[in-house]
Amino acid sequence: MKITARDNQRLKKARKVRDGKIPDLLFIEGVRLTEEALRSKLIIEEAFFSENFLRENKNPELLKQIKTRVPDIFEIPEKLLNSIADTKKPQGFILIAKKPPTGKEILENSIARKITPLPLILLLDEINNPSNLGAIIRTSEAAGVNGIILTRNSADPFSSKALRGSMGSAFRLPVWTKADFDSAIRWAIDSGLSPVCADIRSQTNYARIDWEKPRLLVLGSEANGLSEAKRKLVGESLFIPMENEVESLNLAVSAGIILFEAKRQNSA
Repeated sequence: MKITARDNQRLKKARKVRDGKIPDLLFIEGVRLTEEALRSKLIIEEAFFSENFLRENKNPELLKQIKTRVPDIFEIPEKLLNSIADTKKPQGFILIAKKPPTGKEILENSIARKITPLPLILLLDEINNPSNLGAIIRTSEAAGVNGIILTRNSADPFSSKALRGSMGSAFRLPVWTKADFDSAIRWAIDSGLSPVCADIRSQTNYARIDWEKPRLLVLGSEANGLSEAKRKLVGESLFIPMENEVESLNLAVSAGIILFEAKRQNSA
C-alpha cells in the first residue's frame, strides 16, 4: 500500500511513537535493530519502506522476512520516510512494534526459570542517559544477568536512543520499569537476593564480593549516585579500585567491570 500525504494518519502515529507519546509501542529503525526484532518474539504491527529502498531492492532477504512477519506494509516517498525517521541518515525502512511486557512479575518468572547461570538482578536508580542505559542493558545480557529494575525518573529503555544502545537486548532481557526504590529492595530481599551497591567510599573491592550468592547489584545515577538513605537501605557496598587519581568511571563501564567479574566467578 502506498502513502503519499505527509498528514496521513499512519505517519502521524509513527511520529508519535518515535517521540514516545504512545507508551505501548516501539519505534525500530535500522538494519541491525530490525534483524534483532525479527529474531525476537516482538509483535511487529507496521513497516514503512522508502520507494528507493524497494526500487533498488537493497536487502531482499530482510524484506522477505519482514513481509512474513508484518501485516501492514507501506511504501512512502524518501522525503516522507525522512519526516518520521529518528536518525539523520535513515536506512530506508522503519518498523512499529508492541513493547515487550515489563514489571515485577516478569522478573519473578525469570528468577523462577533460572534463564541464565548468573544469579543476579541489576537495579538502576534514576539513570537518565538513554544511550548509557542502552549500553548497560546490552552488557547485562552479555554477562548473563537475569533481569533489570529501573526506578522512577529513569530513562525509557525502549526509547529510540536506548534501543540503539542496547542493540536488541531490550527486546529480550526481563525489565521492571518505574519501580519504587524501597519496594524494589524489599522485593529483592524477599526473593532471596542480597543487595550490594557501588559506592566510591566503600572498603570492599568488587572482586572480593561473593557473586555466586544470588545478588541485587544497585547502581546510582551518573551525576549523583545513590543518596545516603538509599545506601543505608542497601547495606553492603563495593568499589572499583582505580589509578592516577581518576575520580569515577562511566556508568556503563563500571557496570561491565562488575558484571563480568560476577560472570567469571559463576563460570569458574
